[in-house]
Amino acid sequence: MARIKDQSVRDVVAAANIVEVVGLRTSLRKGSGARYMGRCPFHEERSPSFSVNADLNVFHCFGCGKGGDVVTFVRETEGLDFVGAIEWLAERFRVPLEYEEVSPQADQSRRRRERLLALLEQATVFFERHLWEGPAGESVREYLAGRGLGEEISTEFRLGLSPGRGLAAKAREKGFTADELRAAGLTNQRGNDYFPQRLMFPLADARGRVIGFQARKLREDDPLKGKYVNSPESELFKKSSVLYGLHLARPAVAKQDRAVVVEGNTDVIALRQAGFEPVVAAMGTALTEQHLRELARLTKRVYLCFDADAAGEEATLRGMERAHVQGFEIKVVVLPQGQDPADAPDGFEPRLGQAESYLHYRVRLEIERAADRQEAFVRAREVLSAVEDSPERQDALRLLADRLDLPRETLSGIAPARGGAAADTEQPRKLLDAGVRLERESLAAVVAHPELVEALAELGEEHFDLEEHRRMRASLVARASPEPDLVALFAELDATAASEGISRRAGTEMLLRLRERKLRRDLQGESDLARATELQAHLAKVRQALTELA
Repeated sequence: MARIKDQSVRDVVAAANIVEVVGLRTSLRKGSGARYMGRCPFHEERSPSFSVNADLNVFHCFGCGKGGDVVTFVRETEGLDFVGAIEWLAERFRVPLEYEEVSPQADQSRRRRERLLALLEQATVFFERHLWEGPAGESVREYLAGRGLGEEISTEFRLGLSPGRGLAAKAREKGFTADELRAAGLTNQRGNDYFPQRLMFPLADARGRVIGFQARKLREDDPLKGKYVNSPESELFKKSSVLYGLHLARPAVAKQDRAVVVEGNTDVIALRQAGFEPVVAAMGTALTEQHLRELARLTKRVYLCFDADAAGEEATLRGMERAHVQGFEIKVVVLPQGQDPADAPDGFEPRLGQAESYLHYRVRLEIERAADRQEAFVRAREVLSAVEDSPERQDALRLLADRLDLPRETLSGIAPARGGAAADTEQPRKLLDAGVRLERESLAAVVAHPELVEALAELGEEHFDLEEHRRMRASLVARASPEPDLVALFAELDATAASEGISRRAGTEMLLRLRERKLRRDLQGESDLARATELQAHLAKVRQALTELA
C-alpha cells in the first residue's frame, strides 16, 4: 500500500474539525473556551463524561478511559487503520493527498482502485435515479412500500433500480473503459450491462464506499438465475468479506457491545427502520473468518438469527463453530417457522432476551437430529465433554436431562473439559496513588498552561516515576506533538486539567512538589554529610517557595 506523505498527514490533521467528526456519533454541548462535553459514543452512560478540546483536536472519556486525537477517533469508530483514517478525513475535509514515491506497479494499482470506486459510485447514483425519478421505478417503489420499507430508510441504504441497459454506455461517455466496467462487475463478456432489471442493494466497505451490488429478481423472464445475484468476485468485492450494513451499524455495535447477524438485506433495513441498529447481514451465507475478524474489532457478543429451515440451521451451526473457536459469546435467536426478522421488526428486541446460548442450541440440535434416545445422548455428550464447566454448560445439561429423562448419576458422568491455568481476570482500574497522581496532574497543568513549560524543563526525567510520564515531559519540553502512543495520555491530561480546573498557580505548586519529593528521596539515601547539607539547603528553598505561593 502506498505511504501518504508526512506533510499530507499534517495537512489533514490540521484541517480536520474534531467537533464535527465527533458530532456525527454523539451530541456535544459547548462548555467554556474550546471545551465540549457529551455522552460517550463508545459506551452507554447517562451523564456526559466525554470531553473534546476543539483547539487541540483531542478527546477523552472519564467513564471508559478511551482517548486520543481526531485520527484515533476515526480509527475507533470506523474500524480503519491509520492510512484509512487519514483518507477518510481527507475526503471529508477536502484535503488532497500526496503519496510517497512507490513502484510504478503499486501506483498504478492504487489509481486503478480509485477509478473503480469512482465508477461504482456513479453506477449507484445511476441506479438511484432510475428507482426514484424514472417511471420504471414506480412498481418497485410500490413493492418496497408493500414490504413496509419507506423512502427515508431506502435512500439511507441507497437502494436503486437497474434498468437493464444504459449504464455501460453512460459510463463510457464519462471516460471509463470497457476493462474498468468489467473489472467493477458492471458488464458481461459482451460488454452489455451485467444486471437486468432488478432491485439493487449497494454493498459498501468499512468507509461506506460501494464495492459491489446485490440484485433482487423482479420479473419472471429475468435471464439471471437466482432470486438474489451478487456482483462477480473482483479485486474490490469478495462476498466472504462483506457484512451488509456494517458501515451503518458500526457505531451501535461498538456502543452496545453486541451485533445481531441476520440472513437477508431487507431484514437489516427493516430492523434499522424500526430503531434497532446493531444489525448486519451475512447475505445468505454462514459467518466466515473474515466476517468474524471484522466483528471482533467492535464486539465479542454476537446473536445469530437465520431462517428456521434446514439450510438456516446449517448456516447457524457453521457460523457458531467458527465464532466459538475464536472466543465469541454466541447466542441464537430462534424465530417461528417461515418468519423473518423483517416480518415483525418492532417486536425483535424482546426476542434477544429469549436467545439460546451456543451450548443450549448445540445440544438441542443434536437431540432433535438423533435417530433415537441412545444416539441423542452420545451426540450431546460429545459436545458437552469438549467444553469447560460454566453456567451455560449446566443449562445445557439440564436440557439434556429433561429431554432424555436422565438420572443425576448419568449426568455426573459427563465430565467437563479440564481447563489450563485460570485466565487472568481483568482487574478493575486502580486509583492512582498520590505520587502518580501528582505527576499526572503536574503534566496536565503544563498542557493547560504552556507558560509552565520552562518550569517543567527545570525538572529532569528523574523527577517522574512512570516511563510514560517521562516521555510526555520530554515531548512537552520540546514543544513537539506527542508520539502516537502518547496521544491518548495527552488527551487525558487535557481533559483532566479542564475537569479539575487546574490553575496556573496550582500547576506551579505541583511542579514544586515534584522537586520537593525528589530532594526528600535523595536525602534519605545520602550518607555524605556535605552533600546532605547541600540537599537540605535546596529543600528549604523549595519549601520557602511553596510557603510564599500559599
